[in-house]
Amino acid sequence: MFSYRRHPHASIRQHYKGRTAVHLAAAVSAMTLACALTACAEDDGTSPVKKGATAEEYNDAPMLEAKVDEVHPWDKAAFTQGLEASDDGRLLVGTGLHGESQIYYTSLAGDKSDEQKLDKELFGEGVTIHGDTVWQLTWKEHTAIKRDARTLEEISRADYETEGWGLCSQQDRLVMSDGSGTLTFRDPESFEKTGSVDVTGTDQLNELECTADGMVWANVWQTDKILEIDPESGKVTHVVDTAGLFPAAQQDGADVLNGIATVPGSSPEDRRFYLTGKLWDEMYEVSFAEPQG
Repeated sequence: MFSYRRHPHASIRQHYKGRTAVHLAAAVSAMTLACALTACAEDDGTSPVKKGATAEEYNDAPMLEAKVDEVHPWDKAAFTQGLEASDDGRLLVGTGLHGESQIYYTSLAGDKSDEQKLDKELFGEGVTIHGDTVWQLTWKEHTAIKRDARTLEEISRADYETEGWGLCSQQDRLVMSDGSGTLTFRDPESFEKTGSVDVTGTDQLNELECTADGMVWANVWQTDKILEIDPESGKVTHVVDTAGLFPAAQQDGADVLNGIATVPGSSPEDRRFYLTGKLWDEMYEVSFAEPQG
């Protein structure tokens, strides 16, 4: 498995989630200095950073390891909130922070196109493509933005009652997370709620990826875990430990894992994904596999 070294004070990023990257980085630096003076422990059981549930806590769901196949450059200024691969191989990216939230397409080389900025009072969250439409969530504004998938220009808006976190698309519905342990199903045209399922043994479901076999993959916020979920039953069928994927110490202000997308052309059996995070400068092309040995 990876040797993912999370910044020991990731919890302050929750407090600064709605502030600029400059403020966030300054807060991390201030906390680092404070700990240098007071001998804070990184992992002594008192750390606010959640390590994620064990396999036993997910009803003994089988564990998978993540193998890095390739590393791609990523925009380290992007407060990545949503990631999805389009049919033409480009990546759809949604970013957050008030006054800085955007949606755009990008290539693996980092060439951006069709950039659209959100109103400054909106904090962008998860994104997904459904046919000719793109939907984009907002965090606490209870607003979903419907866009033209070709140009990303806004078509209309819809309201919802919860917070907006992650979003992905299945054949006849959208699947949404709101920071709880519930997945909500929504109509892809109107965004009306059509159902929901409670996921076994977890909460803080975040970024989502729907795969062709009907499963939903979700990262658990502030942990190193990605879950494979059966959306019909809410059962967790696999747990991926991404510990070590990104050494946050390499970059001041780097935040948590928050982007998962199926690699175009791969099958569900391949379990190949792109993974990145908030303010990361790399995106990883990975394969999830059974542990060896």
